[in-house]
Amino acid sequence: MRPAAARDAGFTLIELLIVVVILGLITVPLANAMIGYLRNSDAASARMALSHDAQISAAYVARDVAPVGIRDLTAAPNSDGSIPFQPSIQTNAAYNEGGHVCGGAATPVAAVRLLADDWDAASHDHGYRVVAYYLASRELHRLLCAGGAATDVVIAHNVDPGTLSVTCGSPSTCDGTAVPRTVTLAFSVTLPRAGTYPITLTGERRQL
Repeated sequence: MRPAAARDAGFTLIELLIVVVILGLITVPLANAMIGYLRNSDAASARMALSHDAQISAAYVARDVAPVGIRDLTAAPNSDGSIPFQPSIQTNAAYNEGGHVCGGAATPVAAVRLLADDWDAASHDHGYRVVAYYLASRELHRLLCAGGAATDVVIAHNVDPGTLSVTCGSPSTCDGTAVPRTVTLAFSVTLPRAGTYPITLTGERRQL
């Protein structure tokens, strides 16, 4: 009966310590791998969110710059019925400045305001479409005013306010009477898990 009793005695302390060491060698790398995976997954999700904002805002800017007009829709017609020219791309302007009231107050100030005209030479009638891009609480807004109704949507989140800039090309002055052919909005979006993501959006005016 002695051999059987010895087998029922259980683990020795040395055997137990060996098992604990082996389990540690197995679980520590697995835990590190799991933590690394979760961190990479969070960073990838954050980068995807920033990339999605870049794609959405690029589509809006290209579409809004294309129909920019070259006439002052608030001015009285000339003697021949034509509408005087004016800066149709304006920076640092209240979105409803110049009589383009479309609900709300004259604030906030837009980083850039784009005016499109719908001029009918036969009837000497004109309508208007105004798009303003402005920054509020680290969000880039697109405010559309057309047909007497306003639509305000957020097209980019987590914007670094100090990075937002507007430039024009050919000519390079955005607010001049010679309407530029291109408008570029540049800014950076940032998230702690994804870092800084610079975005440059360019639209080209089609109307001559």
